[in-house]
Amino acid sequence: MVTDTKSGVGVSGGTAYGPVVQVAPPVRPPADEPAAADPVAALADVRAAFASVATSLEERAESVDGTAREILKATALMAKDKGLAKAAGKRLEAGRGPANAINDAVEEFAAKFESLGGYFAERVVDLRDVGARAVAAVLGVPAPGVPHFTVPSILVAEDLAPAETATLDRALVLGILTQAGGRTSHTAILAAQMGIPAVVQVSDATSIPAGTAVALDGDSGEVTIDPDPELVAAQRARAVRRAAALATLSGPGVTKDGTPVALLANIGGVDDAVAAGALDLEGVGLFRTEFVFLSSETAPTVEEQVEIYRGVFAPFEGRRVVVRTLDAGADKPLAFADLGPEENPALGRRGLRLSTRLPELLDAQLEALAIAGRETGADVRVMAPMVATVDEAQWFAGRVKAHGLPKSGVMIEVPAAALRARHVLAEVDFGSLGTNDLAQYTMAADRMQGELSHLLDPWQPAVLDVVGAACVGAAAVDRPMGVCGESAGDPLLALVLAGLGVQSLSMAPSKVPLVRLALSLHTLAECQALTELASAARTPAEAMAAVRDAAHPELTELL
Repeated sequence: MVTDTKSGVGVSGGTAYGPVVQVAPPVRPPADEPAAADPVAALADVRAAFASVATSLEERAESVDGTAREILKATALMAKDKGLAKAAGKRLEAGRGPANAINDAVEEFAAKFESLGGYFAERVVDLRDVGARAVAAVLGVPAPGVPHFTVPSILVAEDLAPAETATLDRALVLGILTQAGGRTSHTAILAAQMGIPAVVQVSDATSIPAGTAVALDGDSGEVTIDPDPELVAAQRARAVRRAAALATLSGPGVTKDGTPVALLANIGGVDDAVAAGALDLEGVGLFRTEFVFLSSETAPTVEEQVEIYRGVFAPFEGRRVVVRTLDAGADKPLAFADLGPEENPALGRRGLRLSTRLPELLDAQLEALAIAGRETGADVRVMAPMVATVDEAQWFAGRVKAHGLPKSGVMIEVPAAALRARHVLAEVDFGSLGTNDLAQYTMAADRMQGELSHLLDPWQPAVLDVVGAACVGAAAVDRPMGVCGESAGDPLLALVLAGLGVQSLSMAPSKVPLVRLALSLHTLAECQALTELASAARTPAEAMAAVRDAAHPELTELL
């Protein structure tokens, strides 16, 4: 037996060991498919195929909760997009067969999505999954995806579409291993929420023979093929120790010497809120409101929004709920708020920049948030995305105050706002670091480009420097600073962030217990010493290694 160890990117913590189940690759259209004899009839078949995909996705959505449901509903909307069928129709008229017409249309849209970046680029995997399912439907063959299996196993795939990830049987799926994907992919988000250990970007993962025993570590990103029994035993023992250690802690986040660091949840909808509200959390640090708007053909009314927000706030009576106002724009297009095409949407009129152009959208949202907050008793705090200047922060704060909401804040995800935080935050009540976008803009690297993931490592010293500058600015004007990006859920990085002055950490709920433990084992002074080690490092690997070596062994032995 030859043991082979591969390195990937850990995106959902924990360890897993089991046999590999390879996910069937997407259905490809036949290369020798003849042209459609009757393009009109063939187009009807194509439309029926897309409709069947939409129906299937909607049915799956009804069987899951929270973010999974919202992702599946959004994917179903893709299958209903008339533009896809129209593009396929043009290919049919040009002499393509139905399956190739669908594939060509999907690839045309995928290229556009990738060029737009941002939200569009995040949906390319979803779009191609819709296309593969439609191709299968028009060919009359089984849809691609996870095969039937009865033995608890490790799922391996090129990438997992949300339609697959969202409906996995947690009793059978021990872990997830993909060849593609990224830190902020839907696979990563859903795996973390479901508590399934996951590693992405593992080279040649799809070449691992089915049935091969694999051990994966969702914290380190290490994957071992045909592992030694000693390694498996060590991982299992560590999992038992981790469970025992986490079971002894509860309550608010606090360092060993009593410095509070609030532990909050990231949520995306009503079902997420209901689930998180029942957990040992101090509230919500990021409520993404895009789902309220993205599925609408017209702007949702105040009354429609109130009903949704009421459902989100109710489980958190007496606890904070930090709401991010609509983060849309050219990269997250709305039928009722289209400002036209842009050369670079990620740097365009998105977030608050869209709100300043269409203030009626923001005003309606703020009115609805204020009503729902009063009715539920939640501590509602509202923050704006994509803020770069003092004038923008001042404009937003005035709007929030005019609607009777008690606290306004800004997302610090643009380096300009981080570097001038003392002035930007003087206009509002709090700041929240969106470290995913902050890393993207600091490192000039699209966070959806998997091959650039090393640049987007949250341990990048340059990114930590920018975070540190924002915290210094916040302290200068006595404003609390939180983190609601991916880095908040990393227990070692959480210590560094606390040392920088971060006062709240918002993450996938499944990551809270280990972060709570990490904080409880270190004093604030020890966190600050770890911060100095990370800041002095030359590379992200060196930064993480230095902190890991110096952190309390009771924590590192569980990682």
